[in-house]
Amino acid sequence: MSDLQCPARVFFARHGQTEYETENLMDHGGSLTRSGRSQARELGEKLAGQRIAHVYCSTMSRAVQTAELAAAVLGVEVTVREGLVELALGEAYGTPAGTGTFVEEMRRWVAGDVDARYPGSESAVDIVARVRPVLDAIADAHRGEAVLVVAHGGVVVATQAVLDYRPGRTWDFPNCSYVELEGDASGWRVLG
Repeated sequence: MSDLQCPARVFFARHGQTEYETENLMDHGGSLTRSGRSQARELGEKLAGQRIAHVYCSTMSRAVQTAELAAAVLGVEVTVREGLVELALGEAYGTPAGTGTFVEEMRRWVAGDVDARYPGSESAVDIVARVRPVLDAIADAHRGEAVLVVAHGGVVVATQAVLDYRPGRTWDFPNCSYVELEGDASGWRVLG
């Protein structure tokens, strides 16, 4: 991040409710449900007063769809960034979704064990190693502005745990909820 001290504000959100093409098996696909599309538009409406300058998102379809719907409400453009993708599924690939896979790891992250990982997956430290350069570049491009970044629950939980650890945070991050980050040359802070 450059030496400028004018912070950028990032509303770091999880995508909307999703259904998966592979009969509810864990994979990296997914499309928004009708409810997920409503959640995405509501996200844009909630942030309408924040003067959002741009929307960034993960390359995964559920994040792109969420970003595009929110951006349409906000009247801004969307840019896709590879580094914002969800955590690697590892040995969980192809297992039934909604069975609590990754819950224990995320609980450990918010408890301060940011090196915990599901077999074959990523730790919170690994995730932030690819997310932080994206956030830094966004902050450099948007000094003094607010942006929306749409990613995934695991990514948001890991980012909070590594960049701004605070005891008592929850691992459960609902669809289209967000945290507000502020970044400048001094680093990143979670506001609120």
